[in-house]
Amino acid sequence: MTSGSMGSMEPAGSACAGIIGKSPAIAKLSKLIHKVADSHANVLIEGESGTGKELVAKAIHAASPRADGVFLGENCAALSESLIESELFGHVRGAFTGAERDRRGLFALADKGTLFLDEVGDMSARIQAKLLRVLQEGEFRPLGGRELMRTDLRIISATNRDLQGLVEAGGFRGDLYYRLNVVGLKLPPLRERVEDIPLLVEHFLERMRGGPPRGISREALEMLARYPWPGNVRELQNVVERAAVMAAGSVIGVDALPDNVIDYALAERSGPYPDGGAKPHEMVMIEKALIKFRGDKSKTARFIGWNRPKLYRRMQRFSIPRDFGRSS
Repeated sequence: MTSGSMGSMEPAGSACAGIIGKSPAIAKLSKLIHKVADSHANVLIEGESGTGKELVAKAIHAASPRADGVFLGENCAALSESLIESELFGHVRGAFTGAERDRRGLFALADKGTLFLDEVGDMSARIQAKLLRVLQEGEFRPLGGRELMRTDLRIISATNRDLQGLVEAGGFRGDLYYRLNVVGLKLPPLRERVEDIPLLVEHFLERMRGGPPRGISREALEMLARYPWPGNVRELQNVVERAAVMAAGSVIGVDALPDNVIDYALAERSGPYPDGGAKPHEMVMIEKALIKFRGDKSKTARFIGWNRPKLYRRMQRFSIPRDFGRSS
């Protein structure tokens, strides 16, 4: 993919609003989202950090009979036990120091809608027990309150942990796990849907503001496709936005990519070095400098501290093409 107008992503991407991709993994996920959305069953979304769990939860809500209701979310790992309890259940005036008025919690606010609980595996045992009662009885009591309140909500929870493993190890309630996991969805990591990277890159570039539209060179896109993306889509978005800022012109070249992406791609580009070991440090240094200066041999040699003849000799020794870096 090179620079230029690439059009809207949604029609070519996926059938679910906000879900970008056309890989088999995303096509399968889209079908499951529509199936799940038609029911009122609780859903557990599992996947690595950065795979888009909240995005999938919103897509389920938007396609569900509860779409006219609210979608509210809370990160269970971001708050202390007391704060998450107050956020979920609400409180009455005087329930604790600083509770100057009644406050409705998410269980009340999400009535007739959807409540998204992210990182549910980080809930304390006490909050797990209280959440189980809400799921079983459809009722709860605000902190400091005496009256039971009823709620009709759907809970979509998410985790990047092995929740079933936590259950087996005694770190998570089994009865709560099965209440949350009526329907389970597993999100594929980005490394298993590499064919979606061009669409995602295009989407992120189109969303950027504050400058001319950006394109990306074929070589840069190939390097992005080689990288394993431990941070998944979130990491890709950060890299693309950074590269757009660092790019010298309207097209993002390899020189605008972060070092970790370049290093990995260079190591993978030719496979194992001929002697069976890793690429020599000097070879990687030359390749990175050539990329940095877009194949300019004078600038590359000066940057390394050599003259041009020495650079050419080293390039010849490592079989680095004369035009390496020029089209990046």
